[in-house]
Amino acid sequence: MSAKARIARARSLLGTPFRLQGRAVDTGLDCVGLIALVFEKAADVPCDYALRNTQLARWTALLDVHFERRGTTPEAADILLMQAGPAQFHLGLWTGQSLIHADAAQRRTVERALPLPWPVLGAWFTKEDS
Repeated sequence: MSAKARIARARSLLGTPFRLQGRAVDTGLDCVGLIALVFEKAADVPCDYALRNTQLARWTALLDVHFERRGTTPEAADILLMQAGPAQFHLGLWTGQSLIHADAAQRRTVERALPLPWPVLGAWFTKEDS
């Protein structure tokens, strides 16, 4: 699937309700569920985490298993791992100009324009994106 198609898939999920550990459009998504749906990895993602946690190594290791690490300068359709707060990590899909993510505060999946409110800890991609 191309980067453009992944971004279109993510945009088709805009407005989906937020639900912690959500994995389905009809019941809601969190940031992990959003990325899992966009990249067709729903069976490979954990559901045993809290909104706030200290498991940065767990998330980077999981991303490293399924994707290629790019660094902190993302390209379109990259997954961004961000520090959303103390002991709170967040995923989103970078479009090249904005971020699509499941926003707990807004209670739905949204597209956020720049500037991003959180520091980017890393970016991951799949070689399928071309």
